[in-house]
Amino acid sequence: MTRNRRRFFALVAVVAMLSMVVTGCSAKTEQSTGGEGGKQPVTVVIGVGAPLTDGAVALGKGMSRGTKLAVSQANESQELKDLGLTIEVVEGDDKGDPTTGGNVATQFTSNQKLLGVMGHLNSGVTRVAVKIYNQGNVVQVSPANTAVDLTKMGMKNYFRVCTTDDVQGPTAADYAYKVFGAKRAYVVDDSTVYGVGLAAEWAKQFAADGGTVAGTEKTGDKDTDFKALVSKIKAANVDIVYYGGMYNTVALLSKQLKETGVKAPVMSGDGCYDPEYIKLAGATNAEGDFCSSIGYPVDKLPKAQEFKAAYAEEFPGEAIAAYDAYSYDAAQAIINAIVKVAKEMGTDKLASVDGKKAIIAAVAASNFEGVTGNVSFDEKGDTTNKVVSIYVVKDGAWVPAE
Repeated sequence: MTRNRRRFFALVAVVAMLSMVVTGCSAKTEQSTGGEGGKQPVTVVIGVGAPLTDGAVALGKGMSRGTKLAVSQANESQELKDLGLTIEVVEGDDKGDPTTGGNVATQFTSNQKLLGVMGHLNSGVTRVAVKIYNQGNVVQVSPANTAVDLTKMGMKNYFRVCTTDDVQGPTAADYAYKVFGAKRAYVVDDSTVYGVGLAAEWAKQFAADGGTVAGTEKTGDKDTDFKALVSKIKAANVDIVYYGGMYNTVALLSKQLKETGVKAPVMSGDGCYDPEYIKLAGATNAEGDFCSSIGYPVDKLPKAQEFKAAYAEEFPGEAIAAYDAYSYDAAQAIINAIVKVAKEMGTDKLASVDGKKAIIAAVAASNFEGVTGNVSFDEKGDTTNKVVSIYVVKDGAWVPAE
C-alpha cells in the first residue's frame, strides 16, 4: 500500500471517529435540555395586580397568596410536567390607585411570557388596566371587581368570579330593612368607582323597601378624620349607617361613631370582610357591624376543608382573607386555559398572539367546580354565581348573620 493510500484511510478513520463523538454529544445535549418526554421546557407567567403596600393591603396580599397556591399546585402536577411547562407568579403593586394600576398593566403586558392577570381588587383600577390588557391580548380574571359597567365596556379579555354591585347592594339593603329592621339610614361612599356604585345600589333598594335615607355624604378613600360627618350622622338619628368603601376607611368611621355614642351599626360591602376591619375599629366598636360578601361562606362549600389544609401548609400562620379563595379560583381558570391551549397548539405557541387569543377563549368557556362553587361566565364575562352572604361582627369576629 502506498504512503498516500495509507494517509487516505487514516483520514477516513479520523473523520468517522469525530462523527461518532459529535453525534454522541448532540444526543446528550438534546436529552439534557429537553423536558420530560423530550419536550423543550417552557416557562410562562401569571401576573397578580393588587394593593400590596397601600390601600386594602390585607386583601391584596391575600389575593397574591391565593394565586400562588393555585400555581404551586399546578407546577407539582404531572400534567404540567408532561408538557414541560412551568408557571411563575409576578406581583404588581397597584396601591389601589387607577394611575398606578395602569402602570402595572403596562409593565405586565411588556413581558412576553405573561399570559394572564389575576386581579385587580379595585374596580377603578380595572377600569384603566383592562384596556391595556385588551390591547395586549392578555386575559384578566378578577376575584373582586363589583362595578356593574366593567363587563359592558366591550373588553373580550375580561372576566370576574364575583357578583356585582346591583346584586350585592340590594341584597344587603333587603337584610338591613327586612331582617335587621332598620327604617332610617345614612349613606356614605368613598368617591371610588367601587364605593359610589355599591352605596347607590344599596340606597335605591333601601328606599324601595320603604326605608328613609336621612342623609348622604361623600368622603375620600384615604380619609381618616370623620368628626364633621359623625356629627351629621348623630344628629340624623338613624338606625344604620351604610358605607360604600374599603375596610381601612370604613373601620375608622365605625370607631369614631361608636366613640361619640352613636349606637347604629355600620354596614358595608365585601371590601370590609376582613379581620383587619375589626382590628382597626376595635372589637368593641365593631361589634354588631354588618357587611355583605360574594358567594357562600367558604366553610360551607364542598372543597373548603381541602383548600384550608393546603393553604395552611403553604402559608403557615396566615389567615385566609376575603378574596383568597376567589383568587385561587380566578387563577385556576387561567391555568386551565393555559394547559388547554398548550395541549392543542403546543407550549411554544402560548406566548404568540394566536396563543393568547386562544387562552382568552378558553377562559370564556370555563366550567369547573372551584373552592367558591361553580366557576363559569356568561357572554359578558360575569360570573354565573350570583350568591351574596351577610356577615356580622360577633365576639370579635365576622360570622354569618342569621
